[in-house]
Amino acid sequence: MAVLKEVMDQHGNVVFGGNGYSEEWHRIAVEERGLLNLPTTADALPYLQSEPVKDLFAKIGVLTEKELESRYEVYSEQYILAIDVEAKLVIDMAKTVIYPTALRYLADLSNTIGSLMDLGVELGNEQAQAIASLTQSMMDSVTKLSEAMQQHDFGSTAEHMQHCAKVIRPLMDEVRVSVDALEAEVADDLWPLPTYEEMLFMK
Repeated sequence: MAVLKEVMDQHGNVVFGGNGYSEEWHRIAVEERGLLNLPTTADALPYLQSEPVKDLFAKIGVLTEKELESRYEVYSEQYILAIDVEAKLVIDMAKTVIYPTALRYLADLSNTIGSLMDLGVELGNEQAQAIASLTQSMMDSVTKLSEAMQQHDFGSTAEHMQHCAKVIRPLMDEVRVSVDALEAEVADDLWPLPTYEEMLFMK
């Protein structure tokens, strides 16, 4: 304990206790400290080919320029392939799992509301409208994602990675937003996937 106390007394000022995810910290890091802000793999990987990195790795005898270039190409292809696989899975699950479930529940809900109205029971259809809207929104995003996946005319690997990071990933997130909202609307006994609640709190 004495050693730890001495270390903290001498070097405690270098311990960062702030919020490294905040916009303010990003601004300070870039503008005041001269640090790079590379939020995605697509932003970071090209720096393997920058002259300072090449010089550093060559100087300390870790990797030659050719070896760095080879690793850049391998890592880039791995990133592109991973995003491609994930995006195809998002499309597949949305179309073959979530969409049929949402339609099935929407039909059941609409029939129930109609039957109750026949009995003179007034029941609002706001939930049915919300489910219909979310389902359509999800499928619109799936269509945009599918179209974006068809683009292959990239001038470089870096350009392809940027397409994955700036176009494909945001569209995947769009689909997820709709699916997350549907999860909160569709009956638990019909929802085909583990819910967040089940994953977090149930064994």
